[in-house]
Amino acid sequence: MSSPRGRPMSSQSRDEENMKRQHLRAAASAKDPIEKCRSLALSRGTTAIYKIGKVFKIFDDDNSGSLNEAEFKKGLTEWGRQIEDENQRLTDEQLDEVFKTFDKDGSGTISYNEFLRALRGPMSSSRKNLIDLAFKKLDKTGDGKITLKDVKGVYNTRRHPEVLSGEKTEDEVLIKFLNTFESDANSPDVEPSGDGEVTKDEFENYYAGVSASVDEDIYFDLVMRTAWNL
Repeated sequence: MSSPRGRPMSSQSRDEENMKRQHLRAAASAKDPIEKCRSLALSRGTTAIYKIGKVFKIFDDDNSGSLNEAEFKKGLTEWGRQIEDENQRLTDEQLDEVFKTFDKDGSGTISYNEFLRALRGPMSSSRKNLIDLAFKKLDKTGDGKITLKDVKGVYNTRRHPEVLSGEKTEDEVLIKFLNTFESDANSPDVEPSGDGEVTKDEFENYYAGVSASVDEDIYFDLVMRTAWNL
């Protein structure tokens, strides 16, 4: 299989395309709103959960880590506009149900990081440990945040699957990776925050999507160790 640019498609790219199709089918039949939301997110690719988090962060004006019902629904609605098939988007009733599931104390607000952790779904302890190890390597000050400059100085693209397959150059892979964190929600209706920082939750949200596209723990281990020189 070739990419749209005529270059061969790497196994990682094929895995992501297969994941998108698999979760699009799952979303169509999902009865549980959270499962439907997770499948819709992953049907948009490995960066989707991270991007939902960025939308929520933009709407969190007071940086409390919480959103009220209107803000939460607006965030998911803004993100959902990227889904071409309107029948695949969450309905108002499903949005109500998702919010009520997380608003356990009836306060009218929810922690959006808690919601995003639920979207990530299950992940083996070995994968979680690798993500934690990579973040700690970058977080030299231990303040729970890393800068894009830190990422650029460490991220190794030389053995990235898309580089090895000839699908992309080393520079193209690096730019694509950095743009993931710099472009925020990629929504024309949302102003990007452009803070130049990546939190631990944002890093985990990104790799939760990557993990969902990789079946074997040993391959995920290789991806992480190669990328971050672990």
